Amino acid sequence: MTQRSVLVLLFDGVQSLDVTGPVEVFAGAEKHTAGSYRIRTASLDGAPVRTTSGLTVVPDQALPEVAEAHTLLVPGGQGTREPDPRLTGWLRENGPRAARLVSVCTGAILLARAGLLDGRRATTHWAYCHKLARDHPAVRIDPEPIYVRDGQVSTSAGVTSGIDLALALVEEDLGRETALVVARHLVVFLRRPGNQAQFSAQLAAQTAQREPLREVQRWITEHPADDLTVESLAARARLSPRHFARAFRHETGATPGRYVDRVRLEHARRLLEDTGDGVKEISRASGYGTPEAMRRAFVRALGVSPAEYRRRFRPVPAS
Repeated sequence: MTQRSVLVLLFDGVQSLDVTGPVEVFAGAEKHTAGSYRIRTASLDGAPVRTTSGLTVVPDQALPEVAEAHTLLVPGGQGTREPDPRLTGWLRENGPRAARLVSVCTGAILLARAGLLDGRRATTHWAYCHKLARDHPAVRIDPEPIYVRDGQVSTSAGVTSGIDLALALVEEDLGRETALVVARHLVVFLRRPGNQAQFSAQLAAQTAQREPLREVQRWITEHPADDLTVESLAARARLSPRHFARAFRHETGATPGRYVDRVRLEHARRLLEDTGDGVKEISRASGYGTPEAMRRAFVRALGVSPAEYRRRFRPVPAS
C-alpha cells in the first residue's frame, strides 16, 4: 500500500478547527489502516503559530524544509485576510506539485491569491463567497455546496465541511469501510454529499420585513405538504398574486417557488436523516406528492437520489 503524505499549512490567525478536523480524520484512518497516511504540519519559519481562538500550535517543521506532499491542506482563518507574501509565494511555487490541493473555509482565499484557482470551480465559507468572486474573477465561485472538487483541487466551505471533505478523500483512498470507522469514531455522518447546501432554507433567505410575509414564511415551513402555489400564498398574505410575488422576492431575496422548493427539500432531508419512514410517505409529507417527483428534486439539487442520500447521511449505528 502506498503511504500518502499530508501536509497542513499553519500561520498566525489560522482557524484551529480547520486544522484539527481534517487531521483527526486522516489520523483516524491511519490508526485503522497503518501506513496509509503520514501527517505533517509546517509554518513559514517553523515557529509556533497562534490560532484565532488563542491556542498555540507547534508545527513539525518549516515550509522551506518540506518535501513534496501528496495532499497539501490549506486551512482558513483571520490570517488569510492579509497573509504573509512569502506564504502565497510558497503556495504558488509548490501547490501545483501536490497530487491533491485542498482548502478548508477561507483557505480558498490563499489558493486564489496564489493563482491556483484560476479557471476552476471553487467554494468557501458562504460569508466570503462574494468577496472571493469579486477579488478573483477568474475563479468560478459556487456559494451553495459544502465542498467542490475540480481536478486535483478541492475546496470546502466553513469549518466542519473540512471534515466532510477529508472523509470523502479517505473513502476515495481506502474505501467506504475505513471512512465508516473514522466517522463512527468521530460521531459524525459518514459524509454529506459535496453539493449539499451550506445552510438551511431559512438561513439562505432573508426574513421578510412585513408581518404578513413573515407569516407566509412560517406557514410554508410548518406546512410543506399544503397547497403552496403563489395564488394560495398570496391569499394568505391578503395580496394579489402579482404583488405578493414581487414583494416576497424583494424582501427575502428568493421567489416564492424557489423558497418553497428549498423548504420542501430540507423537510425531506430531515425525515430521511432522522426517521425510518419510507420514501413514498416522506414524499407526501414533504409536498412532492410522488417518490418520482422527490427523486427528481433531489437529483437536481443534490446530485443524489433520496435513497442514496439516506445511505450517506443517516447516523452510523454503533456496532
